[in-house]
Amino acid sequence: MMNQSIRRIIICLALLAGMLAAPTVYAASDVSVKARLDSAYLLMGKQTAVHLEIVGSLDGSGQIMANDSMWRDVELVGMTEPTIKDLGNGRKELTRDMIIQAFDSGMYTLPPLLYVQGGESIAANQLVLKVLPVNVDTMVTVHDYADVASAGRNFFDFLPDWATDYGAWILLALIVIGAAVFVYFKWLRKGKIPLIPVKKPIPPYQVAIQALKNLQQSNLCERGEEKEFYTRLTEILRVYLSDRFGINAMEMTSSEIIRAVRHNESTKMSESLMSGILQTADFVKFAKVRPLPDDNKQAFESAMKFVEDTKPAPEEEASTETSDKNDNPKKDK
Repeated sequence: MMNQSIRRIIICLALLAGMLAAPTVYAASDVSVKARLDSAYLLMGKQTAVHLEIVGSLDGSGQIMANDSMWRDVELVGMTEPTIKDLGNGRKELTRDMIIQAFDSGMYTLPPLLYVQGGESIAANQLVLKVLPVNVDTMVTVHDYADVASAGRNFFDFLPDWATDYGAWILLALIVIGAAVFVYFKWLRKGKIPLIPVKKPIPPYQVAIQALKNLQQSNLCERGEEKEFYTRLTEILRVYLSDRFGINAMEMTSSEIIRAVRHNESTKMSESLMSGILQTADFVKFAKVRPLPDDNKQAFESAMKFVEDTKPAPEEEASTETSDKNDNPKKDK
């Protein structure tokens, strides 16, 4: 009875040990390693590839065991990066190429490559490589080393390295500097710039007349936008006073503008026109007074009359054009 109990314990332990060892055996037997040569014939000194294919339950810890010298004069030159492909059901395919080279002719049986995973080693099939010798023509005369030839010297050999490396940039910089100096002494120093066309300025009178016409065509009063109308109207007059007479009207109040117009010889005769326009504009913009259509018409006509009454005389315009030509001499071609 005691012997049967001991026998049962031994059998249970053996089954348990078999179950624990089963995954390792399965993992080892599940992996297959195949190797093939890109070419079984290799010319001495040339290179060829050994294609390695590993299929099975790969866990990423496996390694390919290959030495730098695989078999005598057959050398391992390098290895490509491995490529892993998932086949499903826990199986993967790993492919990798090894580049070999031989410098001595003969027939070589390459040792099988080993793939080690989980303490188990799986060997690939053996490969046979034939290295062919290189045909040498023994009838060809072997010449001695040639004499040292003179390379000759030129102008650039005497220049420093920085001059030859940046010679093109230095030459370009010298050309640009020379052109700048020429332009400066030829034209800029004398105040003449023929390369830049001078645009003839438009007289302030014409600018004001055109702006008033554009304001009239906008029909702001007809749309009930009287405040915008008077704002633009007074702005046109302020710009005209500034450009035509040098009165800083853009920074002045209405009373200051009237006072400046009164003390200017060219505008004092039209002070009443300017006074009426500014007074009506202040009522509309600040007191929010709604002017009548006749008031709007009267303000616009007064602005036109003020500009017409203060426009420069023909003699003054001719003198201004002559002064502009003297300041910017330019021959028309």
